[in-house]
Amino acid sequence: MPGNVIIYPQARKLFLERRMPSKDLSRVKAVLFDLDNTLMDFMKMKERAIENAVDAMIDAGLTLSRQKAVERINELYGKFGIEYQKIFDEFLKEELGRVDYKILAAGVVAYRTIKEGYVQPYPHVVGTVIELIRRGFKLALITDAPAFQAWTRLAGMNLHQHFDFVITFEDTGVRKPNELPFVAAMEKLKLKPNELLMVGDDPRRDIAGAKRFGIPCVLAKYGSFYQVDISRKEQIANFEITDISQLLDLLPSKAPV
Repeated sequence: MPGNVIIYPQARKLFLERRMPSKDLSRVKAVLFDLDNTLMDFMKMKERAIENAVDAMIDAGLTLSRQKAVERINELYGKFGIEYQKIFDEFLKEELGRVDYKILAAGVVAYRTIKEGYVQPYPHVVGTVIELIRRGFKLALITDAPAFQAWTRLAGMNLHQHFDFVITFEDTGVRKPNELPFVAAMEKLKLKPNELLMVGDDPRRDIAGAKRFGIPCVLAKYGSFYQVDISRKEQIANFEITDISQLLDLLPSKAPV
């Protein structure tokens, strides 16, 4: 086992209780990936896009400092959700009492300019995905993003042809860690929990959700913004990785038939 991959003893104990050793990935036939901050650096893209939008809105007549505008938009994302599509409308209503369409248009165009130009995968994502396919693993995506946004990001990274299917919020109507996205994945793949591997950045959603079913989990530490609560066993992954290519060291050289 590579030295830069951390194995949690707590997770080992939990999975032994589920009759699946935490180190045993020999039965895995499919890998489930989260999207944002696992395959692509979503938060960095979001941060730069918001800043560019604010600059454009100020140029168009918004009389608010850059710092305060960015802070307020982030607060509104916290209120309405990170994927909310009318965030600048809400921002302008709050600041101006109405939507100024000149300012809104400037912000939206500037935001999209960064968003569409920044859809880049983390280092080694493409090579790792291709190698997993070569080894015979099925690949699927479980994301809380809306369907169009998820497919747009995959297409922007030129990864849309490599996944067997994508499960989005619109498919189940609920977000991780709810059980439905994971149930849907198991049903589509017709595989048991110990034949799957979940890879994600969020211990509260990706890891906790998968562990409900005894699905072994890998925390994508390179993209994680969340502190693992070690008092909550469901948040403790089997493995941590600091580069997605480390998955290739964890998984066998050929997927089982």
